[in-house]
Amino acid sequence: MRLTKIGEFLKRSKIPIDIEDDIEYNRVTIRINHNGVSLRDSEIGKKIGTKKQFILKSGQFIVSKIDARYGAFGIAPDEVEGAIITGNFWAYDVDKKKVNIEWFNQFTNSADFYDICERASSGITHRKYLDEKFFLNYEILLPNVDEQLIQIEKIKSQKNSFSELSTELTHQLTLVKKLRQQILQDAVQGKLVEQNKNDEPASELLKKIKAALRQAQGDKKGKKEKELPPIKPEEIPFEIPENWVWCRLGEIIYDTEGGKSPNCLHEPAKDNEWGVIKTTAVQEMYFLENENKVLPSNFIVSEQHKVIEGDILITRAGPKNRVGIVCCVENLTKNLILSDKTIRIKHSKKLLFSKFIALALNSPLIKPFIEQKMTGMADSQVNISQDNMKGFPIPLPPLLEQKRIVQKLDELMQYCHSLEASIKQSQGQNEKLLQQVLREALRKEPVGEEV
Repeated sequence: MRLTKIGEFLKRSKIPIDIEDDIEYNRVTIRINHNGVSLRDSEIGKKIGTKKQFILKSGQFIVSKIDARYGAFGIAPDEVEGAIITGNFWAYDVDKKKVNIEWFNQFTNSADFYDICERASSGITHRKYLDEKFFLNYEILLPNVDEQLIQIEKIKSQKNSFSELSTELTHQLTLVKKLRQQILQDAVQGKLVEQNKNDEPASELLKKIKAALRQAQGDKKGKKEKELPPIKPEEIPFEIPENWVWCRLGEIIYDTEGGKSPNCLHEPAKDNEWGVIKTTAVQEMYFLENENKVLPSNFIVSEQHKVIEGDILITRAGPKNRVGIVCCVENLTKNLILSDKTIRIKHSKKLLFSKFIALALNSPLIKPFIEQKMTGMADSQVNISQDNMKGFPIPLPPLLEQKRIVQKLDELMQYCHSLEASIKQSQGQNEKLLQQVLREALRKEPVGEEV
């Protein structure tokens, strides 16, 4: 093993090509964090702005001069043979008499190589470029090819062990997610806590809620709310306890209302600043208040748009996997308003527990009804109207049972959060340990050789 300049086994490859308008070319992407080199797309020449580019060959080492310090490098696979790259991507032929390509691929995924790229990059904080001369002149401890093969086998064995643990931890996270879903399902079916025959039946509670709504509508000027159709038998997805009732969301809430989405800075509000929430603030059963964008200083905040504790929020527009998600706002410390993609469900906090409504709408048994009401041309952008929200079927338990369900739910969800945090901590430790093992394996000096 001896100190060897990177430039002794990497030689820059520059095979120029002039882009012609009527020819289609394959283009390459390099993912950060050593996640590989692959085809980005195929494009006709007339749509490619940079007309002088270079040809990439499979087996070459390729690096992004802009994102090298973030792990944007790798070995070009067969699928990118003959693809084009701009001058921002550098391709190198590897001297296989000095370096085994698989060993080098492992070495480039080590903390040492990331450090080399960081040291060899210069410029302003967000736009540092790799200094090729510094990079190629950097010296590393390079074993001979035979020792590289031994190290590769050791690394493979160690990575297999860590991979098995990583797979198990990922599986555990999936189980926690399924556990959460099962808890929500049991809660909305009346299986989470015992029923109490002394509770006032939900049918009586529904009468009280409707009376309160009629009074509120009588006090409010404007058009009368559209009457909702009764729930059909085929709309009832599961059985509920005898003292529960099925109803539509619009039968038990006062109204729904959205907010505003002015042009904002893409940073969260601080101190006394006001922010507009992003759809990512609304997670399944919990609210992330830091997911917001600071409002312009001259924006006039309306009282009706302010987010307050106890609010039930639902996302109404965006990608399909982000629409129809419901949470209850708790422990609010920031000044926030609703966006035009989030809806507040206004309800009587004396006659309904906010978190029960949120858990019912998040239940995997109710989700299909929500998805049926989504409209849009593609899954990347769908919408739910406020009128359609009011038609959602929802099971209603007695008020005291709602309280018991919410208390039990909080207890079980906290258990799930603790499990998830522990598993994620183990994942982080596993990754750090793997990097340490790789570093030691690559630095280990062969017996009988001098450094």
